[in-house]
Amino acid sequence: MPNFSHILFDLDGTLTNPRLGIGNSLKYALSQMQIDDYSDEILERFVGPPLQESFKNLFALNDRNTQLAVEHFRNYFGEKGLYENEPYPGIGELLHKLHLSGKRVYVVTSKLEKYSQMIIRHFEFDRYIDDLIGAEPSGKHSGKGQLIAELMERNQILPSSSVVMIGDTHYDLIGAKENGISCIAVTYGFGKQETLKSCNPDFLVESVDELAELLLG
Repeated sequence: MPNFSHILFDLDGTLTNPRLGIGNSLKYALSQMQIDDYSDEILERFVGPPLQESFKNLFALNDRNTQLAVEHFRNYFGEKGLYENEPYPGIGELLHKLHLSGKRVYVVTSKLEKYSQMIIRHFEFDRYIDDLIGAEPSGKHSGKGQLIAELMERNQILPSSSVVMIGDTHYDLIGAKENGISCIAVTYGFGKQETLKSCNPDFLVESVDELAELLLG
């Protein structure tokens, strides 16, 4: 059984299920951009990568329209979408137990840092979190590997197998490997299981209960 001392969590698809809020924010942004030719499946591809990357790659928008779409998305999300969200069952209890056990707990997310902080406070998870890092409004330095590196540097965390990144997409797993730390893939979020397995995570779990057993023993 592994003994992790520093535990880094992704937010969307790992701690909370943001499907409704992201979906509604996306629909609002696309309506403002007068884009209506898309499928509901497109939502799944907006969880994980930076917003700018998703709008540009999935809708072939130029830089100016990409920024406009991001602004529309954030206008809705900042007012309503971030609260159209819910923790996965058992996550609050898991964070509480990790805190009591003396583990250091962090959040690393490609979501805008301001909104991520608001979500963590809304669900009262902030009492268990030692530090959180998220994306900048400009979209710069929002790759998961860069964010992990910055969080580790400012918290003086050295690369080690006792440091672990937990997430539901390949971005989390690749970011962990880039920084020389362990990684756990969770399949209850938005990532596809075959994609997660192809990244060769150190562990793969299918539920919050399995994750708790792995982290707490």
